[in-house]
Amino acid sequence: MGNGEVFAYETVGTAILILMGAGVVANVVLKNTAGNSGGYLLINFGWGFAVFAGASVAAPSGAHLNPAVTLGLAVADKVGWGTVPYYVAGQMLGAFIGAVLAWLAYKKQFDTHDDPRGTRGIFCTAPTVPAPAWNVLTEVIGTFVLVIWVLLSPGAKAAQDGVPQFGNSALGYAGVAFVVIGIGNSLGGPTGYAINPARDLAPRIAYAVLPIRGKGGAEWGYAWVPVVGPLVGGLLAALLYLALPV
Repeated sequence: MGNGEVFAYETVGTAILILMGAGVVANVVLKNTAGNSGGYLLINFGWGFAVFAGASVAAPSGAHLNPAVTLGLAVADKVGWGTVPYYVAGQMLGAFIGAVLAWLAYKKQFDTHDDPRGTRGIFCTAPTVPAPAWNVLTEVIGTFVLVIWVLLSPGAKAAQDGVPQFGNSALGYAGVAFVVIGIGNSLGGPTGYAINPARDLAPRIAYAVLPIRGKGGAEWGYAWVPVVGPLVGGLLAALLYLALPV
């Protein structure tokens, strides 16, 4: 697969991921929605199904949808380093587009929401207890679980063209969706489980530039945490993979 195709599939797949992921948060958080006050479990399941939909669409590129996954696969020698910039560029662009589309879908709910300053969480994550070192560690652990599953799950292999085919062979991309739901339910409480730099940074940028009535700040002082933590987690997962007799 050419680099342009990788970029295109990652862009479309990540756009669907963020459209549905930010969309389920908007459905729960905003007033005047059918899902208002649906709770944390609805958000977690919505993100899991968003992963399934986005990954299924991006299957031809390997459906990374996440720079931490791309980094882990590159370190584990499952994708070439030359393709990494195309993966990451597509993921960032797709995440930005998906965030904008989620805002458009809920434009009237944003306009009539009682707490417009509290809408940032629809787009990006924040810690329940601000403590940067511990927040980074939480993101490292959550992303490590995701990437080591990608590398070691039953059926994981590299196809002849180098595109990784990961996930439980009986479940396809539903397998990674279940893992994301599990991470959210078990490890998502402290930071909102970004576990994906593109998922957090690009929608945060979108929030900063979108004309949302009465919005608050983008909290740039925290923005590095859901970038650094997932990248470190992906790297550590790849190093463990290389150390194991697989």
